[in-house]
Amino acid sequence: MNKSFDDLSIVDDYMFYRVMEDTDICRKLLNIVLRDKVEPITEIELQKTIADGGGAKGVRFDVWAKSKSGTIYDVEMQAINKKDLAKRIRYYQSAIDISVLERNQPYENLPELFILFFCTFDYLNKGLPVYTFHTICNEDKTIRLADGITKIMVNSKDAEKEVNPELKAFLHYMNGKVSSDPFIQKIEQRIKGIKENETLRREFMLINNFERDARNDGWIAGMQQGLQQGMQQGMQQGMQQGMQQGMQQGMQQGILQTAATFKKMGIPITTIAQGTGLSVEEVEKI
Repeated sequence: MNKSFDDLSIVDDYMFYRVMEDTDICRKLLNIVLRDKVEPITEIELQKTIADGGGAKGVRFDVWAKSKSGTIYDVEMQAINKKDLAKRIRYYQSAIDISVLERNQPYENLPELFILFFCTFDYLNKGLPVYTFHTICNEDKTIRLADGITKIMVNSKDAEKEVNPELKAFLHYMNGKVSSDPFIQKIEQRIKGIKENETLRREFMLINNFERDARNDGWIAGMQQGLQQGMQQGMQQGMQQGMQQGMQQGMQQGILQTAATFKKMGIPITTIAQGTGLSVEEVEKI
């Protein structure tokens, strides 16, 4: 069941990326996890979309931040365990690398990259509040491959085991426990301001309604088209393939139609892109 705007908390996608829009809060949270190694944040993009190329799966990032030296931080909030986090991180890394390295540039121009997932569950079931991964040589654990990628899973389920008091307070906050910690209080004030902002309230409702309608319209259209294709093929394998293709085409058509309607209503293109998962360029072409 979808939450109302007033019930949103830090673990809900919309609220999380709106809170992280504040560069001071974003940098502070990164420094808490990375032990004060984060430079000033110069750029923040919310719901940054890397559209599919050549038929590849597109990606939408919660918070994409860049530091003064060009280091990229992909910061994600994950409240549902879809059992795919390891492979998702792998794909996110590849999508980021391809998007930032322009044609004919040398590989050494790839920036340092941190991918952080704040999770309300323990994906690895090992009881650690934080899991940090680098590329290490199996034959000699002291050898670390300097590929510039750091992957971090933060697990609020084991908040009580965290020794860093600031991170511990934030993990408890993810679990719904508000403390007097100054950083937590700053986030609380930020959330209060967001909930009092009528423009953001309307934006959330728009995105929420769009996603619901797109799911419903795409599912119905896809099922109808897929069933028709599958029945014409007359074989079980063909039916399954037809249904899958039809559902994908139906959902994509529903997204494009809804985006076109929003555009006619005068809704900002960036808002439409955030809500639909389309790129700004794709919305402009509609």
